[in-house]
Order: sequence, then structure tokens, then C-alpha cells
Amino acid sequence: MESERSMTEFLRLRNGVQLIVFLVTVGIGIQFYVHVHQVFHGDPITVTRPPGVEGFLPIGGLLAWKNFLLTGIWDPIHPAAMVIIGFAGIISLFLRKSFCGWLCPIGTLSEWLWKAGGRLLGRNYRIPHWLDYPLRSLKYILLGFFFWVVLSMDRNAVRGFLQGPYYKMADVNMLYFFTRMSALTAMVLGILTLSSLFIRNFWCRYLCPYGALMGLFALLSPTLIQRDPTNCIDCRRCLKTCPYHLPVHIKTRIRSPECNGCMECALVCPVKDTLQLNTKGFGKKSWSPVRLSLVIIGSFIVFVYVAEITGHWRSSVTAHEFQMRLQGIDSQTYMHPTIEK
Repeated sequence: MESERSMTEFLRLRNGVQLIVFLVTVGIGIQFYVHVHQVFHGDPITVTRPPGVEGFLPIGGLLAWKNFLLTGIWDPIHPAAMVIIGFAGIISLFLRKSFCGWLCPIGTLSEWLWKAGGRLLGRNYRIPHWLDYPLRSLKYILLGFFFWVVLSMDRNAVRGFLQGPYYKMADVNMLYFFTRMSALTAMVLGILTLSSLFIRNFWCRYLCPYGALMGLFALLSPTLIQRDPTNCIDCRRCLKTCPYHLPVHIKTRIRSPECNGCMECALVCPVKDTLQLNTKGFGKKSWSPVRLSLVIIGSFIVFVYVAEITGHWRSSVTAHEFQMRLQGIDSQTYMHPTIEK
């Protein structure tokens, strides 16, 4: 009874955090859409451009980080992209893939879908082990491709891309990807949505390169789910509740890059202190859901606040330049450029 009560309280906490972040993300998207609409049609500008929309530009963020490491120059065009992907990497390095498990709106939507599918269908389906493993490699293959693109570009090519017209309007192109959706794009998204109803975290598990990158950071994390085998009664409730089907019931430590720090396995365990989320170097003191959520959310707020007050959060593209470029957004100038090495 105690474990069930703790699990219920925890789910309310984590789901509450996920819901708030998801609603904020939707609000940012609506705000950006209204801003672009007002600028494009020459209406009075009553809604400002939200920097948070740059969180959907991870490739630009990676290129900007490469440029920063090479030159020491912080990207002035989409600086928030660097902040968000930088935060995701750091929090994953210290607290597993917790960005995916607590903050990522796509991860939240994926989780809602498979849970809704489980209620509607009475169960979720699992891809056979012989196929699951190679499918999981797809997201790392995609990540490898993006890394190849980023690493193969020399300093001049990176600078040219970051200062080019396409990148200056990359956020608008991302918006149009959804608002001007092609039939093929709609079909692919429909397939992903249906797949997510049947299979737990289909997108996150098999296809998300962003999550793959966070998983690589998490491999170096000092924070791990640890199991005390002397207390374990082999009820396998941890295995059944894990969103990624990790074999928690037979491992003493979970080092898998799939672990997103959701803590559901620890909370569902009926034997006290058998499963705990611990950080090496902090003794035997384990993480509680409340403490973990406060650290994750608090750290993100601090990151954004520091970026804001130091001038590393808002784009340097002026309202006039944005308006002029938006008028020609459908021209060849703003098509995706070819990669120059």
C-alpha cells in the first residue's frame, strides 16, 4: 500500500511537471505563430518573438557550439538554441537522461500516447528482442549522420551557415514545416502517432537522435538506479513499469543510455530501499522525486535567467530585418543550403 501511494504521488508530481512544460511549449509555439502572422501581414506587432522556439533547432545549436569551441563566439542569431541543448546535455551528464524523462515535450507526448493506447487496447505491444535491438540503433545512426555533417564542416563553412540567410529564418522554416505540412509529412507523423499508441515510447526508443545524444551523455553520469539484491523479492514490478523495458530486476546498477531518470521502478518497488536513484560521491543518500524535480526545474530556470541577463538568450536579428526577410521566405534564398566542407 505504501509503495502504491508513493507511486501515485510521484506520478502526479512528474506528470504535473511534464504537463506544465508541454503547455509552455505549446504557448511558445502559438506566440511565435501569431508573431510571424503579424509581421508577415504588416499588422501592429502586439506579440513578441519567443526565444524558446529555438529549442526546436538542435542541429543549429550543435553547429553553434562547434563554432563557439573553435572561435569563442556565442551565436547571436539563435542563442537560445545553444542554451537549451547545452542545458539538456549537462543535466543528462549529471542526472541520467532526465531532460527526456521530465522536460522534453516530445517525450511527454510520446508517453501520453502509449499510456492512452494501453488504456484503449488493454495493453501495449513489444517488438521482439531480435528486432528491438537493431531498431534501437537507428537513432544512433541518425545521430551519427548529424555528427558527420557537423564535424565535416570546417570553420569557414560553419560560420557561413550560421551567418547565412537560411539560418536566420530557420525558426520560421520550422514553423512552416508544421503549418504548411505536406501529405508525405502528415502521413509519416500519422504513422509515428499510431505506432506510439501500440509501442511504448516508439519515437524516443527508436528514432530520436536528440535522445540518443542525451543517452551518450548519460553513460558518463555518476547517477544510477541501484538495486540491493539482498532485499529483492523478484516480483519484477520494476521490469513491468519501466518505460524502456530495462532489466532492472537482474541488474545491480542500471547504466543503460535508455534510462531517463523517471524513477518509476524505484517507486513501484514494494520493498523499501531495494531500488534507489543514487549519485556517486554523495554517500548513500538517494534522490527523492521532489528533490530531483526541484533540481531539474531550478537548474533550467537558472540557465535561462543567466543567459538572459548576460545577453545570450535573445536573437540579434532586428524586427526590421526579420520583417524584410519574412517577405521573401518562399524564395530560393531561404531554401536549405547544400553542405560545403
